[in-house]
Amino acid sequence: MITTEVSVERDESLRLLEQEVGVLIRRVRRVIGVRARSVHPDLQPASYLMLGYLAAHGPVRASAMAEVFGIDKGAISRQVQHLMDLGLVDRSPDPDDGRATLLSASEEGVRRLEEVADLRRRYLDERLGDWSDDELADFAGTLARYNATLGVDEE
Repeated sequence: MITTEVSVERDESLRLLEQEVGVLIRRVRRVIGVRARSVHPDLQPASYLMLGYLAAHGPVRASAMAEVFGIDKGAISRQVQHLMDLGLVDRSPDPDDGRATLLSASEEGVRRLEEVADLRRRYLDERLGDWSDDELADFAGTLARYNATLGVDEE
């Protein structure tokens, strides 16, 4: 009988976890749009994510971006052109292969991303002001464990 009760409790916890993750996903989608517009009024949310990736991992080839984001090279090319038109991404020759180019966030792109990140952290600090340092660290650690356990290929 105890295993049935635990199973029911665990099932309810899993249901609540799915519900809260769904709320988190919807919130993240909204916030990405707001952050994109904070970087540049014409920046598309998908391009914002790519800009952030380039700032953290660039310079990289467009083919690497296509693999990371799981979209075709044509879509990457359109997003990159959008970012270049806004002055947020630079393109340079690949020193290892003269036929290829490397993409990186421009100085302006990095500066704007940093401004938005700083504002985002201040906002979170205000909203989570009643959380202790330990609670915040525990939550971040638990979320990291959750993400690591599920992996990037999970649905």
